[in-house]
Amino acid sequence: MVSNSAFESESVPEVPIRDDVIRLGQFLKLADLAEDGAQARDLIADGEVRVNGEVEQRRGRQLVRGDVVSVLMPAGEQTAQVG
Repeated sequence: MVSNSAFESESVPEVPIRDDVIRLGQFLKLADLAEDGAQARDLIADGEVRVNGEVEQRRGRQLVRGDVVSVLMPAGEQTAQVG
């Protein structure tokens, strides 16, 4: 049985945000999952970014606290939770 919190884990770092929402491209930079906006755009366009386990290709996707963002990198998957 898979719980509803399958994407939440104590080992996933939580990255605090100032407002109630943040755009995906901005969060990738804030969480150090992308070096800059160009890399964030490329990762998203290439289908390397997942939000709550689903591929997301909209850079402007609005994230809220509790969302889990994963990026497939050459060195492996990196994950952060919106805090």
